[in-house]
Amino acid sequence: MTGLTIDRLLPPRPLEDNRVRSLSITELNNSISTDSFRPSRRQQPSLKIQTPVIHSDAAQAPLVDLVLKRAFDIFSSLSALLVLAPFLLFVALLIKLDSPGPVLFKQTRWGKNCKAIKVYKFRSMRTDLCDVSGVAQTVKNDPRITRIGAILRRTNVDELPQLLNVLLGHMSVVGPRCHAIGMRAGGMLYEELVPEYHQRHAMRPGMTGLAQMRGLRGPTDRPAKARARIASDLYYVGNFSIVMDMRIIFGTVVSELTRGKGF
Repeated sequence: MTGLTIDRLLPPRPLEDNRVRSLSITELNNSISTDSFRPSRRQQPSLKIQTPVIHSDAAQAPLVDLVLKRAFDIFSSLSALLVLAPFLLFVALLIKLDSPGPVLFKQTRWGKNCKAIKVYKFRSMRTDLCDVSGVAQTVKNDPRITRIGAILRRTNVDELPQLLNVLLGHMSVVGPRCHAIGMRAGGMLYEELVPEYHQRHAMRPGMTGLAQMRGLRGPTDRPAKARARIASDLYYVGNFSIVMDMRIIFGTVVSELTRGKGF
């Protein structure tokens, strides 16, 4: 595989040629070691994260597309929160009646430019068994999941509170999957498995994305599954357009109605 130029952090587009660049992928992999994720009280007291430094020489995405994307995020998230407010309150009541604990579950995940963000979800697990870090992936028939939680996860209703993250600008409706910090796939950290992993954080993470539209979801127990998802994310970041976002939203709806499943 040829080298990859690393100059500045911007949503990458396809490279114009395949010439070897100033910093190879191997060098990039060595520069982003697991030490980058060791404690750093200055940035995140709870997880103590040191933000990785990523650069890219790719051209910036068209400004008009970025403006339209953010405008769509604000309009759609605010509208959805207002329209769905009675339903969201009903779900909150069911969660409280089903098991003790808070209605919402907060988790620290990777945001744009590798900044740590707090992501909101409806709590779907028992509070005494919850994995706040998100490193322990959910499996089929997971004993941590509550009765209501199983329904919420199967229908993806548990992710509706992320509309608040979209409205606040932490997330987007469409983007790379929002991963927990320190998440593993096939027993390896994502950044060790895929050297270009952090390039996917050049854009805001999304409630849905190209990988979800393609049906790439569920536990990543094998490295091949994880690589397929990251490949989809990197393709999206490198080829982003507002038209692609609309296609992904439509494709996600079709995917969920035809073969959607979660646990």
